[in-house]
Amino acid sequence: MVLKESETELDEGDTAPSFELEGADGGTYSLESFADNEALLVVFTCNHCPYAQAKFDLLNELAAEYDDVAVVGINPNDAEEYPEDSLEKMREYAGEGPIDFDAYLRDESQSVAEAYGAVCTPDPFLFENRDGEFRLAYQGRLDDALNPEDEPTRFQIREAIDAVLAGESVDLEWKPSQGCSIKWIEQ
Repeated sequence: MVLKESETELDEGDTAPSFELEGADGGTYSLESFADNEALLVVFTCNHCPYAQAKFDLLNELAAEYDDVAVVGINPNDAEEYPEDSLEKMREYAGEGPIDFDAYLRDESQSVAEAYGAVCTPDPFLFENRDGEFRLAYQGRLDDALNPEDEPTRFQIREAIDAVLAGESVDLEWKPSQGCSIKWIEQ
């Protein structure tokens, strides 16, 4: 397992790169699918990484607590080398399994992860809906628990969401998320 830290190419205020991806529920999703939300939390994640698994409960809680925030997981990992991250396995994880986000999407081509500059799982990006466009408000850690077995004492993502929903700027240092490296397809 290679531990990586996030190093996004996006800056605060940048527009969310568009996507059209298949969901674990069989639907197809794009940014427009979440246009009615005040905020969009995109988290690059996967099934097999212990760092990602350790954040499933938090992401499920956020999806349940915040009606105006869409919580979207995107799995970009190479499913041939890592079959646990296949769309079929994602379907097992979603719904009745440990994942209950608003959407769990498959980035088969890995082009969405590349466009966002994602490098690890989990790698979160919080966008606020400004006049019909999702603009980056925060990119960084979900919480201060850096290892899967650690208990968090601070939830930066809740602070960021609360600020966005209050119409305030996010006053947090953007500390990189860390987790397993995204499993890129060998070219």
